[in-house]
Amino acid sequence: MSVFVAVDQIDKVFPLTGGGEYIALKGIDLQIKKGEFISLIGHSGCGKSTLLNMIAGLDLPTEGIVTLEGQRIQEPGPDRMVIFQNYSLLPWLTVRQNIALAVDEVMSNASKAERKSVVEEHINLVGLSHAANKIPGQLSGGMKQRVAIARALAIRPKLLLLDEPFGALDALTRGNLQEQLMQICEQYQITSVMVTHDVDEAVLLSDKIVMLTNGPSSKIGGILEVDIPRPRKRMEVVNHPSYYSLRSEIIYFLNQQKRIKKIRAKKTATVARHGLEKVNLEFGFVPLTACAPVAVAQEKGFFAKHGLDEISLVRETSWRGIVDGIDGGYLDAAQMPAGMPTWLTAGGNQNRPLPTVTALTMTRNGNGITLAQKFYDQGVITAAQYKQKLLALDGEKHTLGMVHPSSMHNILLRYWLAAGGIDPDKDVELKTIPPAQMVADLKAKTIDGYCVGEPWNLRAAMEGHGFTVATDMEIWQGHPGKVLGVREDWANRYPNSHVALVKALLEAGRYCADTKNHQEIREILASRNYLATKEEYIQLGEPSNYSCNLDKHVEYAHHMFFGDGLNRPSRTEHLWMMTQMARWGHIPFPRNWVEILERVCRVGTFSTASRELELGDLKYRRSPIQLFDDVAFDAEDPIGYLNHLGIERNFTIAEVHLASPTFVAA
Repeated sequence: MSVFVAVDQIDKVFPLTGGGEYIALKGIDLQIKKGEFISLIGHSGCGKSTLLNMIAGLDLPTEGIVTLEGQRIQEPGPDRMVIFQNYSLLPWLTVRQNIALAVDEVMSNASKAERKSVVEEHINLVGLSHAANKIPGQLSGGMKQRVAIARALAIRPKLLLLDEPFGALDALTRGNLQEQLMQICEQYQITSVMVTHDVDEAVLLSDKIVMLTNGPSSKIGGILEVDIPRPRKRMEVVNHPSYYSLRSEIIYFLNQQKRIKKIRAKKTATVARHGLEKVNLEFGFVPLTACAPVAVAQEKGFFAKHGLDEISLVRETSWRGIVDGIDGGYLDAAQMPAGMPTWLTAGGNQNRPLPTVTALTMTRNGNGITLAQKFYDQGVITAAQYKQKLLALDGEKHTLGMVHPSSMHNILLRYWLAAGGIDPDKDVELKTIPPAQMVADLKAKTIDGYCVGEPWNLRAAMEGHGFTVATDMEIWQGHPGKVLGVREDWANRYPNSHVALVKALLEAGRYCADTKNHQEIREILASRNYLATKEEYIQLGEPSNYSCNLDKHVEYAHHMFFGDGLNRPSRTEHLWMMTQMARWGHIPFPRNWVEILERVCRVGTFSTASRELELGDLKYRRSPIQLFDDVAFDAEDPIGYLNHLGIERNFTIAEVHLASPTFVAA
């Protein structure tokens, strides 16, 4: 399909009383194909209706152009019919007359009988035959909207523009009209653009869902392709595998925009105190056992001890929330998967390099690969046996969950699969799933398994839904798990606050490593503020029979929080993670990888914190990266290492252009 409607770099600016201006829309770029149904969704004030009006020709952009079939839209026309939030009915005309007025005007070449037939057809379509002779004042709000819908559809425009057309209707009528609208648009290939606040409506009706960010200067925050085949039935679309993932994506976006709006309204000034440039920090974390140092630093007063006495912990449901918070600047710092600082710096997030640094490895180990219990019952306890099962079930879909492309969960899962002869992109599907959702998906039998941090492997085993087929102790003993991450510009603006963060978390890590404190830490983590789960699901160091129920007994992959060689950021480790992300096409392998590693790993900040804590016994140990398959990693020749890996994507090598680091006085 060729481009039918083109919105080309639209800006819309409104003058304000007394001078000044309000930028409603900024840089809107959208292409709509003939016959497509497009939904615009976002919070009130994001410019949805403004954009719709410019497509209709009722308003003009300040910058940019809108075209329909290659012709610039500069005024309204009969080829674009708009259904407004208000009904725009003539109050002295009946239902039939309001519809006939539009039909007679647009279809003047048709016979009177044909026009009458069209009018009656559309009166019946919206269920108003009993009220055809009533005037608008005698109708309910829902009935008035139905008249407006019927009038718009009756003239069969090329482009149908709808501004929350079903908002005033009851659920039954709304559902019926949604299905009728779909049928008409498909039958007559009517291209439609609809403004809506209803997530389910957007998924049901749309080919594409355009999500707009908050105003001012609203822009397109994302476009979702709806891959649910047509024709669609309202009660059947929920059964499509993509339905809930699409719905979740929209809800996540809207919730993030709501949160950003609250943060903007808050406008909290930076508070400097205790020799620190900023003490009022927003610190993001994901509820996992690995967040123990963060929880302990808060609950046992380590943050306050080091001057960070106004720190707020922000509980995110997924690592995407951490990415958005760091990228958007409304998180000062965060617990991150080990690979995320490198991934962000190398442009893994929407191909936009965001220099991000880590000065502390907070945890090591603590991850595992879980498969559904049915595989254990069938004797599948290795990757090679899982491969044989995949071959035997040829044609069936097999999905495995991981938490984020940059996480060690994704990297280790892919490595384990590839080492067993399984292509992680061709033989199975890897799906990003929030950690807390994984056990539910395993129970629902929508996934074969997952790779995640605790307590979700242990919980699956204890509840009888899965088993730990491989711990990270088997794949790479002592691998980095979670790190402290901040934006590079933040670290440069607040160097003393950055050191204070590292000191607080180092002390918290030492507290977590002491077995005398484990019961107390379980109680902290199990609380509503953190994991909100049962204490028995939280293991901190002791072996677990539930995780070691295979023929070969392997020590439970408990977390390591503190000690020699544990906490200092390692450029070698980040280089290995970089090779794996390039291996699977998540980032290009940076030609300037030395520069990236030097900027990502803030070894100096760690050393300062360690020295000020008088941790003279906390030494750095350089040891080779040794994984279970005995494939040697040559840190001097990472590209040669990549070329010798068996299963891979065709990785690219490219210069990652980073802005020069800035140092701004607080």
